[in-house]
Amino acid sequence: MTFLEALAAFAATYAADNRPLVLCGDMNVARADIDVHPKERETAAIGQLPERTCPVRAWSSAAAWPMSGVPLDPANEEYFTWWPPWRNMRQRNIGWRIDYVLASQPFAATAESCPSFRDVGTSDHAPVVATFR
Repeated sequence: MTFLEALAAFAATYAADNRPLVLCGDMNVARADIDVHPKERETAAIGQLPERTCPVRAWSSAAAWPMSGVPLDPANEEYFTWWPPWRNMRQRNIGWRIDYVLASQPFAATAESCPSFRDVGTSDHAPVVATFR
């Protein structure tokens, strides 16, 4: 929580000065139910607790910090970026969206794509690559 609060404060300094900023990485937090496969949803799971999801949810829904991946394909219930490393979860695509690309406006408005490359790499996370005009 300390990290998320510090990151929000850092981002606020850029927003106050109208400077462009892109924040990307593994936040270890799912911001909404759609960000977790139904078989993995647990209200008591650390990355799904309301007090943990609130900062990321606020950024991704605010006009100043849209999330590049989800708004470009908001109804895609199969867009995940992390899978538990057991029971072939990655192969079965039973995962979470916890790796984000957040961009300040108006930079975010230039986002063209932000796929999650599930078939690339050996990590339990997929590369997430945002393309901006």
